[in-house]
Amino acid sequence: MATFLSADRLLKALRDEGLKVVEHRSWRTNNRNHKGSIGPMHGVMIHHTVTSGTKSSVELCYNGHSALPGPLCHGVIAKDGTVYLVGHGRTNHAGLGDDDVLQAVIAERDLPADNEANTDGNRHFYGFECVNLGDGKDPWPAEQLLAIERAAAALCRVHGWSERSVIGHLEWQPGKVDPRGFTMNSMRGRIGKRLDSEPTPPPTKPKPKPSPAPKPRYEPFPGAAFFKAGRNSAVITAMGKRLVAEGCGRYAVGPGPRWSEADRKSYAAFQRKLGYSGADADGIPGKTSWDRLRVPNV
Repeated sequence: MATFLSADRLLKALRDEGLKVVEHRSWRTNNRNHKGSIGPMHGVMIHHTVTSGTKSSVELCYNGHSALPGPLCHGVIAKDGTVYLVGHGRTNHAGLGDDDVLQAVIAERDLPADNEANTDGNRHFYGFECVNLGDGKDPWPAEQLLAIERAAAALCRVHGWSERSVIGHLEWQPGKVDPRGFTMNSMRGRIGKRLDSEPTPPPTKPKPKPSPAPKPRYEPFPGAAFFKAGRNSAVITAMGKRLVAEGCGRYAVGPGPRWSEADRKSYAAFQRKLGYSGADADGIPGKTSWDRLRVPNV
């Protein structure tokens, strides 16, 4: 006897099986519990929506329609393999079906023909609606079939069921044809193989490459005439700080914005550090030494 999974456990089971799951609106409290109890759970039922388009199909299964109030299932499986959770608790997906089929599911044995509608299936089955027109022509993409396999296997795995606990609506209720376009025996074969192995881990998103650090921007050489007595500029302060960082500062109280003899002596020390001498180390910046100093933009 299996207890209906909590919302968190259901979500985890699906994601642990490698599925992309979207929590649609208030799915955790969207149910028909006022119409009857839910559980014990005995299996998973697969349907097709008889609709096209993901958004409209998900909304239909969440809300239902005038003849059948929603939610119409627990999860909607889109053509790209995404599972949209739309209900949690009792949902209108299975309706009345054959009690002999239910007993076969519980015993995990071959299914008898469904020729009666005398047992409440909404109470005992998880339901997945798969987006498909159900006309036998609408294709079933590989991604969608894989998601059906994974979703069913996830619930079988967490409850300790075999693939024989997974049935189609057509195997439960007389007159139903869904899912149409693949056989449930083939799907159960896929589910059985999956259950024989460890669950596929969820796909991991590659870590984004760190953005390259922005290239530092340096002050262009302002020309030798810029460096004269009385010149007042933030560029001179930035230059002085770089000279101090290079170990060439000759300041008594630190660099300031006004060009001074201390700036000239400090720059001359930097020129000598670069290998200049004589008139080439007079403390007046030239373009080559300035570019080597790398004064940041101010």
